[in-house]
Amino acid sequence: MAVRDILIHPADCLKQVAEPVETLTPSLQALITNLEDTLAQAPGCVGIAAPQIGVSLRVVMTDVDKAKGGRHDRLVLINPEIINRQGQVSGREGCLSVPDFTGNVLRAEEVSIQARDQQGQYHIFEFSGFEARVVQHEIDHLDGLLFLDRLVSRRHDLFRRKVYRKGDV
Repeated sequence: MAVRDILIHPADCLKQVAEPVETLTPSLQALITNLEDTLAQAPGCVGIAAPQIGVSLRVVMTDVDKAKGGRHDRLVLINPEIINRQGQVSGREGCLSVPDFTGNVLRAEEVSIQARDQQGQYHIFEFSGFEARVVQHEIDHLDGLLFLDRLVSRRHDLFRRKVYRKGDV
């Protein structure tokens, strides 16, 4: 369909709690295609949420390949809800909506998620490691949160993203 512009912090839509999806419609399918196209155009990106493209609906897409520790292929999660968390681990996160910074964030090491898929079927998904981090990060977008809101200390856990110039190693 279309690659959409990514909203950048402090855009209002990024701070709002997204509305649940009530029914699967052609416009929802178009949104999912827009998320897929936009994610594909963001090198190295492993997830995107509808609020990041200005749509306040509870829809996320993740794409953590096996090389990065993923067990699932590209996933569309509609109305995702964390139903179980285990462990806690700190890790570095970045975000399309916060392009100039990364930060250390505490997340559950393993999560169980209840969500509908693109066809409307309910599933329970199990995630661990980096894949669990990605899913939690994207669900935060649905609740109006950015990784900036989860930093323990902005002074010690927020880092300016390095900008590489052509020819740098």
